[in-house]
Amino acid sequence: MVRNKKIKILQTIRQGNIGGGESHVLDLVTNLDKDRFESVVLSFTLGPMVDKLKDLGIKTHVIETTKPFNLFVWPKVKKVFDQENFDILHAHGTRAFSNTFKVAKKLTIPAIYTVHGWSFHADQNTFVKNIRLISENFLVKQADKTICVSDSNLADGKKHFDMSRSVVIKNGINQQKFNPAGEFKNIREELGIGHHTLLVGFIARMTIQKDPFTFIKAVAKIPATENIKFLIVGDGDLKERTVTLSKELGVNERIIFLRFRQDIPDLLNAIDVYCLPSLWEGLSIALLEAMAMKKTIIATAVDGTKEVVQNEYNGLFIEPGNSDDLANAILKVAANKTMRETLAVNAFNTITEDFNIKQMVIKIENIYSALFAKKDIT
Repeated sequence: MVRNKKIKILQTIRQGNIGGGESHVLDLVTNLDKDRFESVVLSFTLGPMVDKLKDLGIKTHVIETTKPFNLFVWPKVKKVFDQENFDILHAHGTRAFSNTFKVAKKLTIPAIYTVHGWSFHADQNTFVKNIRLISENFLVKQADKTICVSDSNLADGKKHFDMSRSVVIKNGINQQKFNPAGEFKNIREELGIGHHTLLVGFIARMTIQKDPFTFIKAVAKIPATENIKFLIVGDGDLKERTVTLSKELGVNERIIFLRFRQDIPDLLNAIDVYCLPSLWEGLSIALLEAMAMKKTIIATAVDGTKEVVQNEYNGLFIEPGNSDDLANAILKVAANKTMRETLAVNAFNTITEDFNIKQMVIKIENIYSALFAKKDIT
């Protein structure tokens, strides 16, 4: 039986702070066809993403927990499902899916699990990695469809468990919001940075994954005589230790530390070079945003990053954890304006051609429609 109604989707995400997965959810819910789909968001912490969603008129629930598989919040999740009468669950990340799959299963609601990078990775000890492998294997089995945001994530999953109900849909960027031809606040004036100073940016969560320590160590290896300033924007577990390391190495006066800000396009407009020294990645939305803003990219050759960046074409690759490599790459682009501009233009063209948000949204809409049709028939 065909029903003349919008497909109602619960979009659930682990936290209300804005990171890669959270930016993805924001873009997804605002770009879905409003005549066909209605999104409600469930976040497991408060934060600026929740505020932004509410400002946009998108109904949002918050159930506080920082733990996956938290049985104590499942009754609260059930109340949200009962209240909203969803047609589809779309969970973004491990914490979100582990705390919602059980209710969806009980109510026979189709579930989609988007993997924004697996919770297991190479630098974990064997016990932690094995526990997370078991958890991810279990969650994939609960999903009617698993979406991986990079080919490398799908390949990593296939090494360990059955991924036959999986598909790759790479992240897309809103090029109206991230448009280098747009109008922006003068961040350089705000920070007291001259027009001719090369500004190198690290805009990311301060976590082990993003490896801010290697960035600080690289700064220490760049002569202070160079006309280069460094901007670090973000919060996280390693923020205090990162600031402390900059003082210990005597480079804190060359680095501007800012807390997380929502004016990311303005910040990207201000910088010349974007660094992403991650130890692992799914497919970094922050990287794609920087490329969309026509920035010179320096990044580690890991996971999904290798599917976007081509060394010496639209960015420069460095080895993970190698501060010498990063310092040399920064000095290389600092000395060659033509190279910087060429890499930046090619980065911009890469996003326009291959990582457009419209392409991403259409593919996800097709999955919603197919799962809904199957559910409606049964």
